[in-house]
Amino acid sequence: MTKVLRLPSELIAAGLAPPEKLGDLARVAARYAVAITPEVAALIDPEDPNDPIARQFVPDVAELTTTPDERADPIGDHAHSPVEGIVHRYPDRVLLKLVNVCAVYCRFCFRREMVGPGKQMLSPKKLDAALDYVAASPHVWEVILTGGDPLVLSARRLGEVVRRIAAIPHVKIVRFHTRLSVVSPDKITPALVRALKAPGKTTYVALHANHPRELTPAVRVAVARIVDAGIPMVSQSVLLRGVNDDAATLEALMRAFVECRIKPYYLHHGDLAPGTSHFRTTIEEGQALMRALRGRVSGLAQPTYVLDIPGGYGKVPVGPGYIDMCGEAGAMVEDVIGVRRAY
Repeated sequence: MTKVLRLPSELIAAGLAPPEKLGDLARVAARYAVAITPEVAALIDPEDPNDPIARQFVPDVAELTTTPDERADPIGDHAHSPVEGIVHRYPDRVLLKLVNVCAVYCRFCFRREMVGPGKQMLSPKKLDAALDYVAASPHVWEVILTGGDPLVLSARRLGEVVRRIAAIPHVKIVRFHTRLSVVSPDKITPALVRALKAPGKTTYVALHANHPRELTPAVRVAVARIVDAGIPMVSQSVLLRGVNDDAATLEALMRAFVECRIKPYYLHHGDLAPGTSHFRTTIEEGQALMRALRGRVSGLAQPTYVLDIPGGYGKVPVGPGYIDMCGEAGAMVEDVIGVRRAY
């Protein structure tokens, strides 16, 4: 298989869905974007009805069920967008949404109402306005390029944007959020890696992966190309029912990140995006998994479990607590196996 799969008929021809699902697939594809790269398709086991890679990328009729608490803009991007392309939720950093397309489309995407083929990209005039906003905001220390996936841009265009950001004196950190290394590792070329680096600035790359099988040998080579260029990497994952909602899978995923020289950063609780309720766990389940992880892997492999408060109120850690303060008597601290100890 050498092409990106976008049509329901192509998914069926590739063996990723049975023919009798054609109608359901078409209904989902009419609402939400579909794209599966050859590299992702090769990871899917068509004989496994519960394959965790297929669950992330192959459309499911459950996506057409929207619960009352779900919303088109679940983390409130629009409420914090002073100009198109900028989200300024926190004082010292902004999101710069260059593109609204991705190499693949995750079925649980929190921006699924905003991304897909044909969605508007930032025009040169709108990019000028976005960068003018950053330049006029001296407290902005970090610019985070997201979307969509900014790394789908050519090295030339990406490099031009990075150089323009680098010309803003008060911006010190440039961060990229991407899935490209995982879903199309051959696109991580030396030219693209060079384009990520801003003269006089520090570049970070945050890689999104949710299952250890995603970190194939080819992906590890692509990641090494970034890290060997002096660009530190962190991870972002989403806690997904049927994909990574067990301690063994999370342990393997976080260990794989560390082996690749990627520091586990965030484990996101599932956002209230439309049609994603079948992916979401409870926060209590997530906290239990984080407790299990704390007892199984070193600090290097511990992500922070976070919730983006619906409505645009920001991201907060929601991991388990280990200490009960007891006033002057001190505190009771719970160890990693659940025994309470006096402090």
